[in-house]
Amino acid sequence: MRLQLCTWPEVENYLKFSGGIILPIGSTEQHGPTGLIGTDALCAQAIAEGVGDQLQALVAPPINVGMALHHLAFPGSISLRPSTLIQVILDTVTSLARAGFTHFYFINGHGGNIATLKAAFSETYYHLESLGLSNASAVRCQVGNWFMCRSVYQLAKELYGDQEGSHATPSEVAVTQYLYPDQIKTASLSSPVASGYPIYGPQDFAKHYPDGRMGSNPALATPEHGQRFWEAAVKELAESYQKFLEAD
Repeated sequence: MRLQLCTWPEVENYLKFSGGIILPIGSTEQHGPTGLIGTDALCAQAIAEGVGDQLQALVAPPINVGMALHHLAFPGSISLRPSTLIQVILDTVTSLARAGFTHFYFINGHGGNIATLKAAFSETYYHLESLGLSNASAVRCQVGNWFMCRSVYQLAKELYGDQEGSHATPSEVAVTQYLYPDQIKTASLSSPVASGYPIYGPQDFAKHYPDGRMGSNPALATPEHGQRFWEAAVKELAESYQKFLEAD
């Protein structure tokens, strides 16, 4: 169930049965020579919609731009500052909490968002209490990182071993290939590829990871792999979302 495709009376009726909503969040950033710039957002949205379809849960519009400041040396990357992303999350949750939603499950596709999401949740709880909303104490936020699902990790290990890497990975590229088979990209990839350097600013990142990859070999990706990753993530996160709703 997509929020964008509902009318307000339909949302009002949904709230009689559930206070939960799924919010996909990703990033718009470089993913190496063969990865789509929208990879993180596209994966998060598709997996979130899969969970929503399975559970008849409402899915909010995706937050497509995340915290990706370290990728800005690569053309096409867009980033919010952590403080800006916190405000986006704060305003999004506040808007929905005013309507009666209480459980906000973020399906995340970008590792760089994790710290900011956790900070935003703390900011949100404080803000809602200060507004005096009647349901403020019932509001809960949780993040499910699809790429960190146990089933996804195990499948990536099985298929790619140590060539999975940590950015522009074959697993995430495979998911986009499954979702957009007419947008599969190819390029000559250097080997070996750098890994293990800490992440600082964009110029430092580009210096150590000149083609944008971090220890990964996305040439191993296939659309068939992508379907398996999508199905594994949807199944595991659907179970996680259900537990989240039932925890109280």
